[in-house]
Amino acid sequence: MTCPAHELLARWDTQQSAYIAHREARFNVVLDTLSLLYGDDFQVLDLGCGPGSFSQRLLNRFPQVRVTALDLDPLLLAIARQALEGQQDRIRFIHADMSEPGWVTALPDTPRAIVSSTAIHWLMPEQQAVLYRTLRELLAPGGILLNADHQRFSPHHPQQKQLAEAHDKLTQQQAFAAGAQSWDSWFADASACETLQAQLPERARLFAGRPVPPATTVGFQLALLQQAGFFETGTLWQYLDDYVIAGWK
Repeated sequence: MTCPAHELLARWDTQQSAYIAHREARFNVVLDTLSLLYGDDFQVLDLGCGPGSFSQRLLNRFPQVRVTALDLDPLLLAIARQALEGQQDRIRFIHADMSEPGWVTALPDTPRAIVSSTAIHWLMPEQQAVLYRTLRELLAPGGILLNADHQRFSPHHPQQKQLAEAHDKLTQQQAFAAGAQSWDSWFADASACETLQAQLPERARLFAGRPVPPATTVGFQLALLQQAGFFETGTLWQYLDDYVIAGWK
């Protein structure tokens, strides 16, 4: 079947909101931070861009921004290319694996800002440590890394952990009852699209045998940023176990 990319992206946003209760608010915290720091004219790397949700919002919010959108998943990247084709003069797409050495050589420019949403947690903790060091080196002086993602509560905080898990369950129940797709349902539909089926064998090869990383806490993430050499780190936004964390170079 044929599937307009902008419709797949819109349905992606809806299904992701089933798993991230205040996803749009989380995006807006990052966008507002960038606006306060850099106005509307800067270079930004969207790390783990998926089908283009964050890149789309960056392009819509900042008329002078230049975006580099990077992802490993060829299917999601193909959707992003198609959905944002009207902005080709302001966005470049890179197919690369941020867990592998040397991926930065594919980048066309030095970013003033690096943003990521629901992506870095797919790396193993030791890979995250290496990545953060690489990102600090990559950033322009005065640049910032902004990571929007869940950082789970540890068993040492059982009440907060239980509350966050109950809230996640309720959010999903309400979203699915209102018609949102699950990840599995959305991916099945995307995989059936004629324009995307050519990406499936490569996607299967790239993700075969990849381990599922353990959940980490926000304290662990901030410690990694500090160890990577970011001179200031902190939490800019939190809703239960969902965060926007920052590191300044």
